[in-house]
Amino acid sequence: MAGAPISWGICEVPGWGLQLPVDRVLTEMNEVGLTATELGAAGWLPTSAADINTVLGGHQLAAVAAFQPVVLHDEARLSETLHHAEIATQLLQDVGASNFVTCVVSDPDNWQRPELTEAQWACLYDGLDRLDVICAAHGLMQVVHPHVDSLIEQADEVERVLANTTVQFCLDTGHLFIGGTDPLVFAKQHVDRVGLVHLKDVDADVALRLRAGEVTLMQAVVDGIFPPLGEGAVPLADVVRTVEASGYDGWYVFEQDAALLDGEPPVGSGPIRDVRKSVAYIRSLIAPLPGTEAAVIP
Repeated sequence: MAGAPISWGICEVPGWGLQLPVDRVLTEMNEVGLTATELGAAGWLPTSAADINTVLGGHQLAAVAAFQPVVLHDEARLSETLHHAEIATQLLQDVGASNFVTCVVSDPDNWQRPELTEAQWACLYDGLDRLDVICAAHGLMQVVHPHVDSLIEQADEVERVLANTTVQFCLDTGHLFIGGTDPLVFAKQHVDRVGLVHLKDVDADVALRLRAGEVTLMQAVVDGIFPPLGEGAVPLADVVRTVEASGYDGWYVFEQDAALLDGEPPVGSGPIRDVRKSVAYIRSLIAPLPGTEAAVIP
């Protein structure tokens, strides 16, 4: 079980809001019993592998993965994307991570959803295949992350990638749900394509407003679209039981997107309050599972 800095507001989406200090976030991860983390937005942690290892090691945390917004549909930008991927995968290898989390976007600095031509889709599929090769060369597994405002968001887009590539997926329970893919059905039908699991719950009413274009993703987050685990509409327990029954042995990453727009909250308040609720839910969820007696978060 790993954490993700996005639960503390550390986000790769442009203009997301305040990013809490590294020491505070990692200390709070440690306090709630998490033993590993994703790396968070570029530039939040140090940029060298040695410094990242020092910082994480000082908090008894291992590195699991990094979320990577990439441009794959544009042939003119593909070489640049793959060059940056080479650099990122080397860093991930050097910090001992296992997953390269691919989020396919129109532009890392300005997420839009243009309608892609068939030629652009073909370029995207090819880019995913080439990223797979780069990741494998560095001992990593690429996982495609369906995400709101990315180019792989809606159910039909998820199905396209399933049908036209062999790439593994990040089963993000929240973003799949919002995009119209039932995460439990995905777990049952495509468990062989699951390389990483992000646990996220969703407030269905706020999700409807987001789908209708009434609010932006950030406003939806402020309005509580991602409540503490177990308090939303996603069948998290059934998803976990399903992938566990299949023999899945990868990481579960706890994610509950937060956005801090009113300055840094006092220590002991802010995102940590909902994080504690979610970790308590995770404890209750995994305790009954066979073979987890020694793995329950302390």
